[in-house]
Amino acid sequence: MKSILLYANEDEGIDHRLDAVLCLSSQFDCLVNCVQVTPYNAFIMGDPFGGVYALPTVVEHIGDAETAHRLRIEDRLRRQRVRWEWQNYEGTPGHVMIERSRLADLTVVSLPERNPSDPLSIAAGLAIQTRTPVLAMPVEGKSFNCNSNALIAWNGSMEGAFALRCATPLLKRATAVHLATIALDEVVIPQQEAIHYLLQHGIDAEAHEPVQSENSVADTLLRAAIEFGAHYIVAGAYGHSRLREFLLGGVTRDLIANSSVPLLLAH
Repeated sequence: MKSILLYANEDEGIDHRLDAVLCLSSQFDCLVNCVQVTPYNAFIMGDPFGGVYALPTVVEHIGDAETAHRLRIEDRLRRQRVRWEWQNYEGTPGHVMIERSRLADLTVVSLPERNPSDPLSIAAGLAIQTRTPVLAMPVEGKSFNCNSNALIAWNGSMEGAFALRCATPLLKRATAVHLATIALDEVVIPQQEAIHYLLQHGIDAEAHEPVQSENSVADTLLRAAIEFGAHYIVAGAYGHSRLREFLLGGVTRDLIANSSVPLLLAH
């Protein structure tokens, strides 16, 4: 892992995202690409007659605030001796992050804070529209720790196998790895094969088949994470179509909406 993409906007989740990036950088000596996005609607004003315009004073105020935020983040990166680059964009944050993630080894964003069931959140958009693994941090909850327990959500799917492979560099540094098999359908690749794959990478994982919660698969996984003291969950994202998950609900959507531990998602 040599390139991490960080959503660097100032919001409630930035400190948790930054802590995660600092932990990852200390382990992998990677370059952190900080992306700061100014949404178009941040400085576009309207009038009763249908006109739109940008007030120079508003533009200046936004620019000053973004500069102050950048200096604060860069100061912390500098003190931690992290290599970084900073890029500013104007546009829709989700679209910009999807575009910039194409040549990243990992993208770090936050789980949605105001409307957790929104399938159009940055975390959900990245999980379904990119092939780059996404580390989605809760705004409040557990911080990310490379050298702690990890929980793998396993159902034998293509998405689950891809997420496991993407997470291998991190799992090598985990103090304990737990693989929890919870499947709504027939498991195509049994957990023993996943355990064997991990062993080939020097990862000794413990297999579990937790009793499914009456509420949902996601609830079962979150309870298992608490039981095993996991600091993050590795999960395949959107095994069903995103439209189906939006209309009917799904494991990925429930995890994004309810997780208090970091999620490593890959599709």
